[in-house]
This record gives sequence, C-alpha cells and structure tokens, in this order.
Amino acid sequence: MRASRAIATLGYVGLLRPAPGTWGSAAALPAGYALHVAGGFPLLVLGTLVALGLGWWAARAEERATGAHDPGEIVIDEAVGIWIALMPLSGGLWHAGADPWVFPWPGWVGAFVLFRLFDIWKPGPVGWADRQPGAAGVMLDDVIAGLMAALGVAAAAFVAHGVLGA
Repeated sequence: MRASRAIATLGYVGLLRPAPGTWGSAAALPAGYALHVAGGFPLLVLGTLVALGLGWWAARAEERATGAHDPGEIVIDEAVGIWIALMPLSGGLWHAGADPWVFPWPGWVGAFVLFRLFDIWKPGPVGWADRQPGAAGVMLDDVIAGLMAALGVAAAAFVAHGVLGA
C-alpha cells in the first residue's frame, strides 16, 4: 500500500463507482464542514492549502507509479475544489460571527452543484488546466472549477441576502 494512493483517492473513496469525482466531492463536504466548525474560515483555508500540497505530491507519485495521467480514482483534487467553493459561505459566516455550527444547506448544496458542473463541463480555463501535464493538470482544473463555483456561491448569497434581503 502506498501512502500516495491513500491520499490521492481520499482514503480510497475514489475507488467507488460510478462517478468517483462526485463521490470524492460528497465525501469532502462533511470534512469541509468539520474544518469550518473546528476553526472557522481560517482553518478551512489552511486545510485547503494542506490538501492542495498533499494532493499535488500524491497525484505526481500516483502518475509515476501507474503511468496513467489523471486517473478517475484520484479525487483529492475534488476535496480541494469543493472546499474552495465553500469558502464564501464559511468566510461570510465567520466574518458575521455566526455560530460555527451554522452552515445553511442552500450554500453548501449550491457549492456542490456548481463545483460539479464546472468540474464536469470544464469551461474555458478549467479545460485548459485539465490539459496540463502531470500534477498540474490533475489539481489545477479543480482549483479553477472551485474558484468559479465560489464566485457563483458569492453571487447567489449577494442576491439572496443583499438584493432580496432574505
């Protein structure tokens, strides 16, 4: 057993079929919530950066070990992407001083749906990043898809809480 395989597959969640990327994203949601509850927005950011670094290393090691570029079972990149997509929600709640247990479902469902949409569809810069060789191609497409989803989550929050006053 390789440590890189355990990390790259997010504790072997990436071996689930069908749709390992969706399974990886779904598994990362409660972990992102746990980071938010334990330390708010700063811990979610730190956790994301640690996962990005570990994921980069593990993806590179797995590509070397298997000879396959971006195999479907590598899903640590989905954890990074979904946590980035959750950052507007976590950051907004942390900034407002809300109880860390508060994590409204429309926000995390929107983050999940938007992230999976951009990760599967691969519009513009997401597709470009996906075509890069090595660990960059594995990790960066999900980072960019997460950033695009985060913008969507922030825009939805602005409309819901700013424009509509909900």
